[in-house]
Amino acid sequence: MHMKMQDIADMAGVSIATVSRVINQPEKVKNETRQRVEKILEQTNFVANAVARGLVVNSMKTIGVLTVDIRDLHFANIIYTIERQFTDFGYNVILSNTGGELGEKKRYLRVMLEKQVDGLILIGSVFKEHTGNKHILEASTSVPVILVNSLLAGDNIYSILCDDSYGVRKAVNYLVNQGRRDIYYFTDIKSASGIAKLEGFVQGMKENSLDFSNVIEVSRTLEGGGDGIHQLMAEKRRVSAIICGEDLTAVGAMKALTELGYRIPQDIAVIGYNNSILARTATPSLTSVDNMAEAMARQAVEVLVNVLQGKQVSKKILLTPSLVTRRSTDSLPLYQE
Repeated sequence: MHMKMQDIADMAGVSIATVSRVINQPEKVKNETRQRVEKILEQTNFVANAVARGLVVNSMKTIGVLTVDIRDLHFANIIYTIERQFTDFGYNVILSNTGGELGEKKRYLRVMLEKQVDGLILIGSVFKEHTGNKHILEASTSVPVILVNSLLAGDNIYSILCDDSYGVRKAVNYLVNQGRRDIYYFTDIKSASGIAKLEGFVQGMKENSLDFSNVIEVSRTLEGGGDGIHQLMAEKRRVSAIICGEDLTAVGAMKALTELGYRIPQDIAVIGYNNSILARTATPSLTSVDNMAEAMARQAVEVLVNVLQGKQVSKKILLTPSLVTRRSTDSLPLYQE
């Protein structure tokens, strides 16, 4: 039986107009009503089925792009590149800023499918849930889904990844080669990417017979980096270098170190991650792992366009990060392949 919007309305005891508002303008619907309708939409997979039945006959030349936080410099850079690239291919881009809540991610996926996009790009490993990814798999039955920096198996799902574990392992080895051994890692997020970075640190330290438990959990903020430094100093730890999972926390760490009178890199070296504009403008300039954000964005566009054109493409593309060295580890900036 093919569900119609009237069927959804009848099941929820509301009007068709209310169902439409729940899909497109949920903020205008009372919480109790919205939750009741959303539950039925999810149970019936209404939006995905509607698209799969062929209600979308012609391409809308529109791509849906979802991110959890457009304020994040890393995500913003990827989004900018994707939008520019799709414009060159004649596609429009609809951007949704979902926030981190699973319910909102599911809702925005439904909204995108209702808008009859030709494909979806989900930016960031935070879109892969530890509790299950049925909503993404269901979306992929209607349109191709590209995951940027995340991996999920599915017939119509394609992953563009950076080898984050390798990136942090490379940073560890670089510091060890400088003669630094008391190396700490500031971990800030438990996403797939965050876990891969932490695994890279542990592996790199093990390979060099160093203490791989030198891990401090911090918030993904400037203040988080500073808090990590204050914790190390309060515990009177010996520290020769710090690697952070983000440039933002690394800049916060450097600020705290400078305020406490430490010289960077003479006393303590610092490495960030993402090679963002923060790394280039920090004082001192920040050595950082370049996770190939623009390259991942270009690959995501190329893969989706090829899929839409019916071409065979790889289900997984893995990019290798590089280490860009600057004054936070060296007196003279170098470039490491």
